[in-house]
Amino acid sequence: QVQLVESGGGLVQAGGSLSLSCAASGRSFGSYAMGWFRQALGKEREFVAGISWSGGSTQYVDSVKGRGAISRDNAKNTVYLQMNSLTPEDTAVYYCAASTYYSSRSTVRSRVNQYDVWGQGTQVTVSS
Repeated sequence: QVQLVESGGGLVQAGGSLSLSCAASGRSFGSYAMGWFRQALGKEREFVAGISWSGGSTQYVDSVKGRGAISRDNAKNTVYLQMNSLTPEDTAVYYCAASTYYSSRSTVRSRVNQYDVWGQGTQVTVSS
């Protein structure tokens, strides 16, 4: 079973940027659609960004479009999330997720229930 470990969270000033990484174990990473989600205190977990297994298709939540970038390196079993122009509303625990279900090279998944493997999460706090 694949395991995911996020890194790169921390305290960031408003207007700054973040760079998160998610390292996956296992040999099938290159066949999984991947996603980043976040959960703020007292709120439901929400989709942030997703990427197909080929890396050729991506999708973002509207609030992140234009200031976020998801990417992956299948040779390194790693998926990345970069975001800039951060605001306090970006404060949350950020989770990496893998969808191990079959998908086409262009499939991007955006719903929590479409992902079956989750990392432990990394806290991102944006100070004003």
